[in-house]
Amino acid sequence: MEEIEFVLEETKDLMNKAIQHTKSELLKIRAGKASPAMLEGLMVKYYDNDTPISQVASVSTPDARSIIIKPWEKNIIGDIERAIINSDLGFNPQNDGDIVRINIPPLTEERRINLTKQAKNEAEEGKISIRNARKDANDQLKKLQKEGVAEDDVKRAEDKVQSLTDDFVKKIDEILEQKEKEIMTV
Repeated sequence: MEEIEFVLEETKDLMNKAIQHTKSELLKIRAGKASPAMLEGLMVKYYDNDTPISQVASVSTPDARSIIIKPWEKNIIGDIERAIINSDLGFNPQNDGDIVRINIPPLTEERRINLTKQAKNEAEEGKISIRNARKDANDQLKKLQKEGVAEDDVKRAEDKVQSLTDDFVKKIDEILEQKEKEIMTV
């Protein structure tokens, strides 16, 4: 049935998006190693507009313990420093007039535990998105059944939706397990 295939494809698409979103959110959680992704979402005042840091500077990690931010215009180096200090990232930037350097302190045990909780919350959000996609798909399938699609076809499609849900939830669990390992590795 064409309508059923469309519902299944759409559901798979939504579940894939939930996985991608969860991965990108987990990337922002630092795991002891410096990464440019840690500054993703950081906004810098640039000509009175909030601008993503990636649009006003290059961000690199020369080693596992530091991040270097090289602004494209020297006059905004103070704004970059201020944005980092005012963020909830907990970093202490150093400005040498040309670049802003952030030294990443090793994580304390307490901080690791908090980051693990944060990662679990992000993973749970991903699972909720997947379950919502399942619910929407099942609602669409029931609607198709009312419109005359055979009950057996709808039942098979619902089984496929449940199978997709199980697979995608398992993927999120695997991604979370990997992230927890990364966070807890000293």
